[in-house]
Amino acid sequence: MSPGQLVLIPTVIAADTAQAVIPLQVTARLASIQHFLAEDIRTARRYLSSLKIYPAIDALHFAVLNKDTPASELEQLFEPLFQGNHLGVLSESGCPGVADPGALAVQFAHERKITVVPLVGPSSILLALMASGLSGQQFAFHGYLPIDAGACAQKIKALEKESAAKGQTQILIETPFRNNQVLKHLLAALSGGTSLSMALDLTGQAEFIRTDMVQAWKQDVPMLPKLPAVFLFLAGTGLGID
Repeated sequence: MSPGQLVLIPTVIAADTAQAVIPLQVTARLASIQHFLAEDIRTARRYLSSLKIYPAIDALHFAVLNKDTPASELEQLFEPLFQGNHLGVLSESGCPGVADPGALAVQFAHERKITVVPLVGPSSILLALMASGLSGQQFAFHGYLPIDAGACAQKIKALEKESAAKGQTQILIETPFRNNQVLKHLLAALSGGTSLSMALDLTGQAEFIRTDMVQAWKQDVPMLPKLPAVFLFLAGTGLGID
């Protein structure tokens, strides 16, 4: 029996936006998939139910794949695929495999010559980069900054130095409840001539995108709500970064 395909299924990045941001290609493909790996099964069920594809969500099969899933469990998680079924991977937000534990399943699939099918959908990282006006030729995603204030400042300065040397846009994310702390750290550590962009609640009703020099941000610092945010910055030239 030939194995099924591993299908990477995008999810929404803002609540109640599926009809606007999930392409028909995704919903058409989902109709043939009954087995899923998801970070959170309850969230996955709710998302699939909102698409109104399946007559009964209870008939679908789910298993957990998250940051704590050991590689030793993947063989068992892939069992439906080895039996000829397609296996869908669902992220909590956006596209599986991008800053997401779904990458573990994709690597496993490639090692076993299983076909991987990525479906088109929203990615907050790429949408933020697109809307920032910063360099899209050289960029790097760094995930989360350190929580410790001293280590955070040190990391920001190192990334700014790298940005100046390479002309590279640096991209960061944070948990929503720390948005204001991260903005405070960025404004304190970055040089005034560095361009800083923030994209908040992308595709959502409270969407907010602003790019400005750090010195301008300091004159008008917003109080950020607890919504998903992406931070980007690009060092200018001649900043005297050492």
